[in-house]
Amino acid sequence: MHLNELRKDYILDRWVVIATQRKRRPTDFIKVKRKEKPSSCPFCPGNEDMTPPATLVYLKRDGDLIKDHDYDDFRHTGWLVRCIPNLYPAFTYNFRKEERSKGTEDFKSLPAIGHHEVIIESPNHDEHPGVANIKQQSLVLEAYQDRLRDLWSKEYVKYVSIFRNHGSEAGASLSHAHTQIIATPMLPRIVKEEWDRSEDYLDKTGRCIFCDIIEKERKSRRFIWENKRFVVFAPWASIHPFEFWIFPKRHQSSILEMNTEEIHDLAVTIKVCFGGLRNLLDDPPYNLGFHMIPKSSFHWHIEVYPRLTIWAGFEKSTGVFINVFSPEEASSKLREAIDKEKSCLGGS
Repeated sequence: MHLNELRKDYILDRWVVIATQRKRRPTDFIKVKRKEKPSSCPFCPGNEDMTPPATLVYLKRDGDLIKDHDYDDFRHTGWLVRCIPNLYPAFTYNFRKEERSKGTEDFKSLPAIGHHEVIIESPNHDEHPGVANIKQQSLVLEAYQDRLRDLWSKEYVKYVSIFRNHGSEAGASLSHAHTQIIATPMLPRIVKEEWDRSEDYLDKTGRCIFCDIIEKERKSRRFIWENKRFVVFAPWASIHPFEFWIFPKRHQSSILEMNTEEIHDLAVTIKVCFGGLRNLLDDPPYNLGFHMIPKSSFHWHIEVYPRLTIWAGFEKSTGVFINVFSPEEASSKLREAIDKEKSCLGGS
């Protein structure tokens, strides 16, 4: 009998069981989804008063891109991209100085100082990454840069997380295309582990650990897609079926280092990869997250986690994960789906 395989993450102290004995077909992951009526959506045009004033609004005026913000009693209309405070924030900046620290050595506590925002990616309700045109997706990426630049300038912000929840099973409460941004006063464990390992590897070899991983994965069975400036592959120790990562080929610590050409190429990469995922698995729920630290040893990237299986008692009690679809097979299926998607690029 064929044995399942234990794999260790490139960087994290994390193990996964590649359980191909429990293998499922891609069609087994497809689920019936609930459709939301756009008229009830606070993110759609005409409903701007249902949200707090926008901290950033992209507008088109006489052919030029204008960047502005809303005011207390005024909301811009005719917008292209809109960034608003989250109505139910996990982190806020309303605090007193005496609340800066609490607890004891054994029971540490800090006030959740920070920011929690929503970037509404398009006035069109269903213009998600897999179907958005390249120009619109490029605007969204530029908005990420604008908000990241502002949030990183605040002395109390230690990390900025840009993430996307797509589908109710992935945690999205609204189906309108949107991203969330959370600025925190601490560095999350996973990103800190990646940074620590990057620093150690650089000290020992003089090279970037992620650059070396990229070079190896471009030649592996887990390779999925590349263009001039970005590469996509399924990680060796994927913890989710059909998980994939997106990396810039040029070493960069954050998206703030992207130039215009790189923004365009990332928009293309996002469109074909998410379009392929959408067509392969009938628009599955997924989470994605940007990993970025403004340190020269770090190599920023996007991690995409399709939410196709449920983590149960073993995963939650051990931190060891079970993936029923090998990254090699997932990559093969995604490559086929993306090859079909590339024909849709004309005119985007």
